[in-house]
Amino acid sequence: MSAVPAPGAAPRVLSIAGTDPTGGAGIQADLKSIAANGGYGMAVVTALVAQNTRGVRSVHLPPVAFLTEQLDAVSDDVEIDAVKIGMLGTSEVIAAVTAWLDRVRPPVVVLDPVMVATSGDRLLDAEAERALRELTARASLVTPNLPELAILVGEPRAETWAEALAQGERLARSRGVRVLVKGGHLPGRDCPDALVEVAPPGGAARIAQFPGSRIDTVHTHGTGCSLSAALATLRVSRGDWTVAVAEAKAWLTESIRHADALRVGQGNGPISHFAGLWQRAGLGPAGPETTNAPA
Repeated sequence: MSAVPAPGAAPRVLSIAGTDPTGGAGIQADLKSIAANGGYGMAVVTALVAQNTRGVRSVHLPPVAFLTEQLDAVSDDVEIDAVKIGMLGTSEVIAAVTAWLDRVRPPVVVLDPVMVATSGDRLLDAEAERALRELTARASLVTPNLPELAILVGEPRAETWAEALAQGERLARSRGVRVLVKGGHLPGRDCPDALVEVAPPGGAARIAQFPGSRIDTVHTHGTGCSLSAALATLRVSRGDWTVAVAEAKAWLTESIRHADALRVGQGNGPISHFAGLWQRAGLGPAGPETTNAPA
């Protein structure tokens, strides 16, 4: 287990995820999110993805042994304060990451369970889905979108916020993990999030809700990646999950509001990770304030 960073030091956050050559999602988005929220980002690549703002073209998976070498190279040298896990892809990759977590035991692990494509297609086979469910028990926080939450609890997708909260509580209770329930895939203008925790054994659920309103923009590529990386970073520096969620949601909202000004790609473009920093420093595109779309 790593040491807590010295007062004033940047949290050392490792992203374990796939790539996005256009920079909007995956490890590229994670590194921006970590930096924007005051952390020092590191990255281990699970998959090389040929994609842009219009979609994914192909995926290349490096050998699992090389993935393990990357993980060990980081943890043999650097004290890791938090880990964010994104795209894993296969049961073999999940097993390698699980074994590394069991060896290193980083104090904060945020799992963004990448299981469903924007098209609605499932990205993992049945064996990989089972392995990912097992991995949730090793996370400090799991951040599924509503289709992913439904798969993790083995139920149809929630159609209301009340149903989503109930599924989040069932996942938290069954796996012994905190769950961030995200309302971005629900219809309507409201876009709430909620942090669900269940005190063991069999205690009452604690639910902290964070209201939000949808922003009218198509440029929300990588919101799930970015939010989970921000949460890992802020949990280390703030020392409290509720505070971390509130600050991460405010940062993400600000980043989405300025996404249109980036003008990156011809499809669903990325959020503007550094918009707030640029604006306060008098740098970069200010852009119109145009929220939380699906993450």
